[in-house]
Amino acid sequence: MWAVRAAVRPGFWLFRVARDCGAPRAAPPLSPCPERALAAFRGGLGCPEGRGGGGRGPGADGRRSRTGGKEGEEEPEAAEEEEEEEEELLRRDPLLPAGTQRVCLVHPDVKCGPGKPPGTRAEWQVVEAQALVHTLDGWSVVDTVVVPTKTPDRKLVFGRGTLERLTEKIRGSPEITAVFLNVERMAAPTKKELEAAWGVQVFDRFTVVLHIFRCNARTKEARLQVALAELPLLRSHLKNNVSHLGGRGRDSRHIMGSGESFMQVQERLLKDKEAKIRKALDRLRRKRLLLGQQRRRREFPVVSVVGYTNCGKTTLIKALTGDAAIQPRDQLFATLDVTAHAGWLPSRLTVIYMDTIGFLSQLPHSLVESFSATLEDVGHSDLIVHVRDVSHPETELQKASVLSALRTLQLPRPLLHCMVEVPNKVDLVPGYIPTEPGAVAVSALLGLGLEKLKARLEEAVLRATGRRVLTLRVGLAGPQLSWLHQEAAVQAVDVRPEAGVADVKVIISDSAYGRFRKLFPG
Repeated sequence: MWAVRAAVRPGFWLFRVARDCGAPRAAPPLSPCPERALAAFRGGLGCPEGRGGGGRGPGADGRRSRTGGKEGEEEPEAAEEEEEEEEELLRRDPLLPAGTQRVCLVHPDVKCGPGKPPGTRAEWQVVEAQALVHTLDGWSVVDTVVVPTKTPDRKLVFGRGTLERLTEKIRGSPEITAVFLNVERMAAPTKKELEAAWGVQVFDRFTVVLHIFRCNARTKEARLQVALAELPLLRSHLKNNVSHLGGRGRDSRHIMGSGESFMQVQERLLKDKEAKIRKALDRLRRKRLLLGQQRRRREFPVVSVVGYTNCGKTTLIKALTGDAAIQPRDQLFATLDVTAHAGWLPSRLTVIYMDTIGFLSQLPHSLVESFSATLEDVGHSDLIVHVRDVSHPETELQKASVLSALRTLQLPRPLLHCMVEVPNKVDLVPGYIPTEPGAVAVSALLGLGLEKLKARLEEAVLRATGRRVLTLRVGLAGPQLSWLHQEAAVQAVDVRPEAGVADVKVIISDSAYGRFRKLFPG
């Protein structure tokens, strides 16, 4: 499991959940086969198959999707043009240098004032920053420096004396090839002056996280969202490059053929690119909403699994579904796209588990905005499961941060209120007892507590979707058995030919059961 646990704090980022269930949804019959259910679900949602499955659902990457209706069809030529335009938008220069990098991690520890992060300690912020660096292939932390500061927003972050000591240390360590300054964003002039002083490239948290996102994005929608989040960085680089020319890019003497200065041309190109990316994302969003409507007509119960990055969400889904193709990875943001996986509850009810992108503290605002659309499908779930890493020293801060972030997503209140909390990695905390009402403690890796969790999930799913598990006695000669096969999910049939009856175990919606009693009284 996770060798390095990431710290969190309130004021942070990402997902959501459900409780006190409001109006339940009616439920037509479900497929008893998870594989068929998942295939139908992907066709109705446009959701990728997941890491291990190696596939993508129709519509997940923005390719043409036929829904059988006029609204979902596209002309082949128009679809091909859109495909080419989207691929052009995704051609970008590398954010970080390739190859091996030996990094000096510099963490400004804000002791007081408005810049001090609430609730967490410097040592866990450093652990999280180290985890980010180790997520990058070929990157390692060779030295860590925690520097107290009162003014992290000043141009060079540190005071003159501190800067001189850092410069001496970094210049005197030939093994250091790059510096990771653990601040959310560096202004372009700050980056330029620090690189000049230290003689190596300097990267901030935004750039490192953005690069990880870019590496892990699989679907076209996720890749476009990363491209959208990169635009502030490109604008910052543009201003820095123009100032490097002494500001001449804005000078009226440097007019391009269009009558604009170099700076104006570049700004216009970036603005046009942003408009095209947003247009492409809106196309994919409309398609996803259309396919989502089809999915909801099929009424497969959907359980969205959310939590802090690397808390064990994917491992838990693998344990619940038994899908050997799912391959959890011990790194931050291993899951960047929402992926779907089918499984059975104890009553043999087929459900779809949605694996979602993880939370991280201090996630840059533009990344939050870019990926909020990805989480729209979570709002259409029947149930949300919040997975927690209870072995982390700051697990309560992580929980508070996740819940705070979930409230900002404007998910339906009943969904948030009915959320199921799952403390994970209890094998690392001997004697752990959950304090949250209704929480089920598990070790997804070792399989501890899974049967109890499945029972808890079944109870919550049935309540949220307005279903019930019943055993009904029907006559063999009448139409009841045929009706149940059409209107409910028949789980088992115990035929008693000598009595001319059958005991039928079904999963049936409240509305269907009401119709059954009205059609076949007694």
